[in-house]
Amino acid sequence: MADLEHEKRVAAEAAAALVEDGAAVGLGTGSTVAYLLPALAERGLDLRCVATSPQTEATARELGIAVQPFEGVAHLDVAIDGADQVTPDGWLVKGGGGAHTREKIVACAAERFVVIVSSDKLVDALRPPVPLELLRFGAAATMRALGETTLRDVPPSPDGGLIADYLGDVGDPAELASRLAATPGVVEHGLFPPDLVSEVILG
Repeated sequence: MADLEHEKRVAAEAAAALVEDGAAVGLGTGSTVAYLLPALAERGLDLRCVATSPQTEATARELGIAVQPFEGVAHLDVAIDGADQVTPDGWLVKGGGGAHTREKIVACAAERFVVIVSSDKLVDALRPPVPLELLRFGAAATMRALGETTLRDVPPSPDGGLIADYLGDVGDPAELASRLAATPGVVEHGLFPPDLVSEVILG
């Protein structure tokens, strides 16, 4: 465990070193990003940051990092976030912390999406669970349509969605991503395609 925590810290510090003064930065959520925030703060850069979760925003502010609402920001220079699984061809599973909807919006808005992980996140093929955010309205019907889905016993997302997990086989990630996205009631899923990922930094 100590080795993995060291890997997370190394990856986070390497990503922090990529950020340029004056940049608009998307801040992810999770245990690896927890090492990124102090590394960024120590650099003392003039940054405009957007946070993907209330906990990231609170920690960033405590460290003196300027965080602003995402509503008025159309473009980010870089977004940095962790992942739960990473395949050799660049597919990701994200959303262990339930923030995958905001994380995907931020990643898509960034010119460069940098993923920071420890070695235990590397997998040969994606496996369940795949995190989901569901509309509360009709959630039971949505889950029936999806099949093999369970709600997490956690608070709703910051935007009011229910957090669930798809437990069926992943198989072809592109096909599953399309099916999940096409199911009414699914706000977002935790499959991130390779073309969204600029680089993966392994600690």
